[in-house]
Amino acid sequence: MFNGIIFNTGIVEKIHKTKNSIEISLKTKMSFKKSEIGSSISCNGTCLTLTRINGNLISFYLSSETLKKTNFNYVKKKNIVNIEKSLSYGVKVSGHYVQGHTDITGKILQIAIQDKTWIVTFLVNKSFSKYLIYKGSIAINGVSLTISKVIKNKFEVNIIPHTLKLTNLIKLKKSDYVNVEFDIFSKYLINLKK
Repeated sequence: MFNGIIFNTGIVEKIHKTKNSIEISLKTKMSFKKSEIGSSISCNGTCLTLTRINGNLISFYLSSETLKKTNFNYVKKKNIVNIEKSLSYGVKVSGHYVQGHTDITGKILQIAIQDKTWIVTFLVNKSFSKYLIYKGSIAINGVSLTISKVIKNKFEVNIIPHTLKLTNLIKLKKSDYVNVEFDIFSKYLINLKK
């Protein structure tokens, strides 16, 4: 479990591809202990298992299922990845509860800039529009954000300069794909209604 407040990123240094999976290594200033191997780390909002630490390089194995559901299917060297360690008991949650279970990738339709705020419009598959709730929480590449507008299967978020500075969202451009995780409570409530 994570809270979507990102302070650290990593740069993709190595990609090792096999037929149905990949292993990626990220270079980061974030510190990790050998005892953290096997722990869950949010990478662009996707919960991955830390498999190896080699100095400032951390490695993760991504299965075919992960590649199908996330933007790691398009990963390239030098891409910037948002990184967050899982929550510890008693730590302040200032974003929202993010599981690291990416639901879908969303496509960027437009980026408008007002003063220093980015207003980004995303498109998702129609079958997921039921989870888009005005003023509801949403995780984009692992960053906890608030939906500011919903039109059918399109939605907008406002990204402030502080968030842009600390995350890979500053690198977003039109037609990019991002990892989207809908609010856990909306998913459970909608399933209860069935």
